[in-house]
Amino acid sequence: MPVKENAVLEMKNIHKSFPGVRALDGVDFSLCEGEIHALMGENGAGKSTLIKVLTGVYEKDEGDIFLKGHDKAVAIRSPQDAQNLGISTVYQEITLCPNLTVAENMYIGRGKSKLTKWRKMNADADRILENLGIPAKANQQLSDCSIAVQQMVAIARAVDMDCKVLILDEPTSSLDESEVEKLFGLMKDLRARGVGIIFVTHFLDQVYEVCDKITVLRDGRLVGEYVIEDLPRVKLVAKMLGKELDDMEEIKDENQMYKGPDERVIEVEGLQSDAGIKPFDFYIKKGEVNGFTGLLGSGRSECVRAIFAADKVVAGTVKKNGKAVKITKPLDAMKNGIAYLPEDRKRDGIVGDLSVRDNIILAAQVLRGFFRPFSKAEANKFADEYIKLLEIKTASADTPIKSLSGGNQQKVILARWLLTHPEYLILDEPTRGIDIGTKIEIQKLVLKLASEGMSVTFISSETDEMLRTCSRLVVMRDRKVVGELSKDELTQSKVMETIAGGGME
Repeated sequence: MPVKENAVLEMKNIHKSFPGVRALDGVDFSLCEGEIHALMGENGAGKSTLIKVLTGVYEKDEGDIFLKGHDKAVAIRSPQDAQNLGISTVYQEITLCPNLTVAENMYIGRGKSKLTKWRKMNADADRILENLGIPAKANQQLSDCSIAVQQMVAIARAVDMDCKVLILDEPTSSLDESEVEKLFGLMKDLRARGVGIIFVTHFLDQVYEVCDKITVLRDGRLVGEYVIEDLPRVKLVAKMLGKELDDMEEIKDENQMYKGPDERVIEVEGLQSDAGIKPFDFYIKKGEVNGFTGLLGSGRSECVRAIFAADKVVAGTVKKNGKAVKITKPLDAMKNGIAYLPEDRKRDGIVGDLSVRDNIILAAQVLRGFFRPFSKAEANKFADEYIKLLEIKTASADTPIKSLSGGNQQKVILARWLLTHPEYLILDEPTRGIDIGTKIEIQKLVLKLASEGMSVTFISSETDEMLRTCSRLVVMRDRKVVGELSKDELTQSKVMETIAGGGME
């Protein structure tokens, strides 16, 4: 069965099961030439499995894959098969070699001929880079390039291999706004050249900025394929969640505000760390949700890392409930009822080879002391309690945390800190890289914890998320505090105006 007109790829009735889990249940997917097609769904919806079937990482149980130029279904049993058929993937985490040059990365693993003809290899690489408008030179060390340029080099490698289908799996999660724009420019250029692009992302704004179509998966099944103009954002969210969601603003209305005494739990004055932030003052009240906002690199994360002493504190004072306390290391912060969920959960949060249970009890065990280990019964009780409370999707508490989806890993780290019963909880990018449903769950949980008297600092690169969650925002620019917003000032335009340092153009 040849593909339909203009289609470069068609996947028909794809099934894939793992022990106890049906990951894909009769999924169809089609991609046209010169099209950027978003593949959307919550964590666990089947996006990654579908991509891995298409790229030969997994072998499908049932179904057919058709490509333009082939009279019958193609067999893809390995990533090499996919590459030979013109299917290339660029992953969120760069898989190139930073110690090699740009040209070497573009041609490595593709036979000896070009690697032994350095002058021709560099000339060919420079021609491709210039043709695609990529700001890099063939003889430049890859490690000297920004993450965005490294992503583009990976795309250039795929394009030079005559790819017909380009899969971009969360390519923008580590990029700032200007880098995202450069990547989008390259994607649009490739679209104009007839390349079909599958774009996997959690950023709704980016989907509506660059994509032509959206396919939505839920629980391993196809929900539908839509032209971008026919699917408003609210409807997209509803289809991904499987329920109607009239307005994200209703999240805050579902939680009662804290009604207790108006008292400051944590106050800092002139706090400064060795991470380069200017001395700053800060306070948070009991039952309050506040946040630090600003552009990437503004110093918002460095501020909370200083409060938790995750970075070395070089000046300033900290008070808890009005009394001065000495916090020079994270353990001091923990003993004073402060918990911190870091920005990079993979680097600073999860311990990948440990079980869900061991990751949950880790902080509580540190506070208790490793010479007084929890009994197996206690550890199981804590793990079961928080797996149920946060609806963590895992086969069991014994499952290694690295096997869980990103959203569920985040819930485990959140459970770790909730088990310490903190008075003050710092959440730095708690919803980055996770699905919309889990984002909403975490936002609701934050407001519930605050209503019960916990103080929470919430940091997100998505301003609308902070406006839904926080009652006060500290605005950062150039690693210093430049303003504070609350009540009627909590609007997108006011945040941007404060970050910019004056009137809006």
